[in-house]
Amino acid sequence: MMADARARGLDVDCDAYPYAAGSNPLKNLLPQWVQAGGVEAMLERLPLKDTRDRIRADIERDGLNNWGRIPSWDCVQISISPNLPQHAGKTIAALAIEAGADPVDRLCDYLKEDKGATRVLVTSISEDDIRELVRSPMPLVGSDGNCVAPYGTVGQGMPHPRFYGTFPLIIDKYVKTERILPLELAIHKMTGSTARALKLKDRGLLRRGFRADITIFDPDDFRDRATYADPHQFPTGARTTVIVNGALVVEEATHTGALPGRVLRRDATGAVA
Repeated sequence: MMADARARGLDVDCDAYPYAAGSNPLKNLLPQWVQAGGVEAMLERLPLKDTRDRIRADIERDGLNNWGRIPSWDCVQISISPNLPQHAGKTIAALAIEAGADPVDRLCDYLKEDKGATRVLVTSISEDDIRELVRSPMPLVGSDGNCVAPYGTVGQGMPHPRFYGTFPLIIDKYVKTERILPLELAIHKMTGSTARALKLKDRGLLRRGFRADITIFDPDDFRDRATYADPHQFPTGARTTVIVNGALVVEEATHTGALPGRVLRRDATGAVA
């Protein structure tokens, strides 16, 4: 579909991460009508028996909103739960068993108790599809992640391991072990192709006049360590060096304290500089 669209002159791109689980707010699994009017309106509806009966019927008929059907509630795992942090890592099925409740009832109760802020991991992606996206030259490699660390506010809960492991997993598993794409294509899908798709006009390539955003690493020592059970783990790579805007930020896997990054804004042409 992407190739056909590009042949018609459309500027189309997509990105993917190499994991079988997706991540979303728990509320987004529920039908759209449950979420109508915002979080407060949803929290008012959730305790009502009629609401829960209708949710149960809708899921039985249509599957989860945006996810289709899943094999069981064992596939939905609490990731980040700001008001109930003790339950991170548990599945909706396990929480229902603990409470002696129906999974939909427990889900609704949990959302109410956590004030609608719960994030979950949903195991729903085929490994065959992952390999197809990885080996194709068109889809970009993206973590779909935000800033995390093993400490502080951004260290709470059990986020998706993709935040820490997307890029080393591609290189270690799909380049080195399974050999379904060459290293240079993997790197291009993480750098030059991404910069082109986002219209970053002077980044993404090693070229005179471009911004010096460079990662230097040893492919033989660059492996993901983050897991669903223990996600807050940086990859291996004792020799890794990172340069941002020409400044040394990471030297031999140790942060130098330099903070040379800056906000990028679009100009009138849509380019980002």
